[in-house]
Amino acid sequence: MRTACLLALLALAAPAALAQEDARGSKDHPLLTRYPDSHIVEYVKNYNTEEFATGTRAGQPERKSVEGDATVITYFHNNAEKQPSALQVIRNYQNAIKGIGGQVVYERMPKDGDGGETTLRVTTGGKEVWIRLEPGIFSAPTQSYKLWIVEVAAMQQVVSANKLLEELNKAGFIALYINFDTGKWDLKADGRATVAEIVTMLKGAPTLRIAIEGHTDNVGQAAANKALSEKRAQSVMAAIVAGGIDAKRLSAAGVGQERPIADNRSEEGRAKNRRVELVKK
Repeated sequence: MRTACLLALLALAAPAALAQEDARGSKDHPLLTRYPDSHIVEYVKNYNTEEFATGTRAGQPERKSVEGDATVITYFHNNAEKQPSALQVIRNYQNAIKGIGGQVVYERMPKDGDGGETTLRVTTGGKEVWIRLEPGIFSAPTQSYKLWIVEVAAMQQVVSANKLLEELNKAGFIALYINFDTGKWDLKADGRATVAEIVTMLKGAPTLRIAIEGHTDNVGQAAANKALSEKRAQSVMAAIVAGGIDAKRLSAAGVGQERPIADNRSEEGRAKNRRVELVKK
């Protein structure tokens, strides 16, 4: 698992205050280092369900329950005179996650009486990781921030060649949930396993021709999503051809966010919309 190092602000960190010890048995999560010049005061690690804001409805955060291996860490800054603002902490973690291909799912900016909040998500190390960050603004003499981190198995779908052919003959298409890193189109291990089944299916049905369509959710710019979905479809097609299938039996196109099959206002809906479809010609 890659580590999102908070390096950008190290050069700006204050001269070290007297070191303060972390709570017994506590440690940083492997994915995220702490904000410089801070220490852990609370640490809980177990299998649990935590809540993550994913949007806003009627002026209030709309939250999603995520179940998995949960780590909850509370940090306090060491130096009251040099401690960062709540916004600095939020931006630092957002940039760290975006730097390893993750995304900002939600943010609430700090204001009077509210330290703000952000939800981050990244797929790495074969897991989907959700992060919630809330800076504290009322503690003294230094302020705090709290991280909730939940790791869940990434959505995987390896459909057998027989099931693929059966569904194509029955419905004329099938939606496949092939995991790609955010903004990327390189096939991962589970995607290559799915492609292997597609190749087996096509070898067993030599007259079958299929179109490969890439689809995305509505996060980001429509034009960029369409371009990304086309690259993902082309990546799948290239892997099928590399498996020994004549390219003349295939076509690839990117549809982007134009044909959702679920509500993009929820994370569950967006996950369903991020798909590759095989369409029988």
